[in-house]
Amino acid sequence: MKVLLSEASSLTAREHLTVLATAGVQVDALSCINQPLARFSRWCHAVHRAPSASLDPLGYLRAVAALMGTGDYDALLPTHEQAWLFAVGRHLLPERIPLAVAPAEVFDQVQGKLAFCRLLDKLNLPQPAWKVVTNARDIAKVGFPCWLKSDFSTAGRGVRHVPDPGAAARTLTALSACGAPVIAQRPAPGRYAQAGALFEHGRLIAVHTSEKIGEGAGGSAAARLGVDHPLVREHIAEIGAHLSWHGGLTLDYLHEGGIPQYIECNPRTVEPGNAAASGVDLPMLTIALSTGGPLPTQPLIGTPGLRTHSALALMLGSAERSGHRRSALATLSLALAGKGPYRNSLEVLTPLRGDPPSGLPLLIATTKVLRHPDAVATLAADAVAAYSVTPDAITLTRATSASAAP
Repeated sequence: MKVLLSEASSLTAREHLTVLATAGVQVDALSCINQPLARFSRWCHAVHRAPSASLDPLGYLRAVAALMGTGDYDALLPTHEQAWLFAVGRHLLPERIPLAVAPAEVFDQVQGKLAFCRLLDKLNLPQPAWKVVTNARDIAKVGFPCWLKSDFSTAGRGVRHVPDPGAAARTLTALSACGAPVIAQRPAPGRYAQAGALFEHGRLIAVHTSEKIGEGAGGSAAARLGVDHPLVREHIAEIGAHLSWHGGLTLDYLHEGGIPQYIECNPRTVEPGNAAASGVDLPMLTIALSTGGPLPTQPLIGTPGLRTHSALALMLGSAERSGHRRSALATLSLALAGKGPYRNSLEVLTPLRGDPPSGLPLLIATTKVLRHPDAVATLAADAVAAYSVTPDAITLTRATSASAAP
């Protein structure tokens, strides 16, 4: 079996590669840069250069169409916001392409933070109080501290904590620069967790819930513990059924004792390593969904208690939070040795024993951070630029769709 990943720079793409290769799947990927993260792997068969999905979405879609048109690939797997682009630009891809994504009009209900807040209110599902804001007075009505969120952002780069009125105006100005709406939202209590699910036209195929036990750059979950949250599974099934969702869907939430408040939706599969280790192989199930292969008749549910981590992401998160080399190096040492909080935890991003070349980006990033601890921001920004898809790219692709309509 041979598949094509939509990009090669994100942590999600790298985890897809690890999970798929372990199952014996041959993996190729697309990239707009020469040395993406996934290239540094003995499991990556080829990286095909393509235009940037953000800067040249039509050129990117043409590159995808050409590769998938060869018939060499059993499935196309969207590992990041390319899922949104594929939905909007579906008419520019081969008609019977093996790809599992929901229609564009369904994406519109969850892709933006504002749309997702409105969907949760419509379904009467729990979330922190929120409000669209245009000035500091609006933010004050929500109260402090709060979170300001740009409607469209990736990897936590458009989400800012506002501790007091003094920070409100300047933070709002920064987030409003792109022209998208900004919402203010009250903090939610509890621990950060995610639910990753896969749907077949609204039918829940599989779901796994995991909790953050180690933090990466931008507050991401660089170490995870599989947990059992039945109420969250019910809620994500309700959302998927309401939308008649097709493909991967991930919810971010904070919880106390498994009682959630939802704060984010990613309309795609996010970092599938912990789910796969817990018995829910979302990449392989997505291939089956894309190709019409056999699917479980009852939803698969991940086994709780499995621990996974990414040494690279943990090191970057430690450097970002502390600004100190010693802290970053200490975190990296614990993760590589499997000690402390990473005892009995599986490395899912750079598995050095099974995939020695994956150690090279780890070495490069560590060297840069040890020289300049503030290099994390640059490393993260470069990666995000390589895999993100901007609203402008979507608007351009929509316009092409409209002009092509009879």
